[in-house]
Amino acid sequence: MKTATMPALRVEPELRQAAEDILRPGETLSAFVEDSLRRNVEFRRTQQEFIARGLASRDEAKRSGVYFSSEEVLAELDAIIDGAKASK
Repeated sequence: MKTATMPALRVEPELRQAAEDILRPGETLSAFVEDSLRRNVEFRRTQQEFIARGLASRDEAKRSGVYFSSEEVLAELDAIIDGAKASK
């Protein structure tokens, strides 16, 4: 697979130094930037999917007229947590 380059990134010297200061042994600044980019791409995909599920749920509630109170939802989540704790 061919690789592509990312655009050059201009930052304040203090930010570059802060990034260099936290590099792990053997890690390059380029590897750090690439990892940061990958993590943020995944985060934003996950965030977009979460929002899409929420909007779809809202639309389904409007269509069906079935709504749940926050108390009902929290009680169900508590039950799930209690069940997980009990199975440990």
